[in-house]
Amino acid sequence: MKTIAARMLDQLKISYELRAYEVSEDELDAITVARKVNMPPQATFKTLVARGDKTGVIMACIPGDAELDLKKFAAATSNKKVELVAVKDIQSLTGYIRGGVSPLGSKKKYPLYLDESALNHERISVSAGQRGLQMILAPQDLQRAANATLADLAKPASK
Repeated sequence: MKTIAARMLDQLKISYELRAYEVSEDELDAITVARKVNMPPQATFKTLVARGDKTGVIMACIPGDAELDLKKFAAATSNKKVELVAVKDIQSLTGYIRGGVSPLGSKKKYPLYLDESALNHERISVSAGQRGLQMILAPQDLQRAANATLADLAKPASK
């Protein structure tokens, strides 16, 4: 079954691979997903939904083994302050549920910022728009499909 995100890539004639994995409510983190789809955590990108004080809703796509640096994100997006939106608001804003937020195909087109480390990989993994399904594609193709802005957004995850 093709998701909206996969259909968008089809329309743009972008090649990608879909990889399904078993979903566990307790294991929605990107490191676990990376292991399940046989990709390195630093090449498995998670999509986070945030709100800037000037821009409104914005999305960040960062490596699974990193954390979003809110100060860097604010600077990259011309905001003074950026906060992640509450989990309960994600679905009403994007049409996606936590653990299944894709950088493509949300119900409203929000600006997407892709961590520049994506370009260090030949292929990266992102959610295809539902839990249990990842898309593997070239980072440049994701950038083009999402009209994403490259920026330095991540910091090492705190233990």
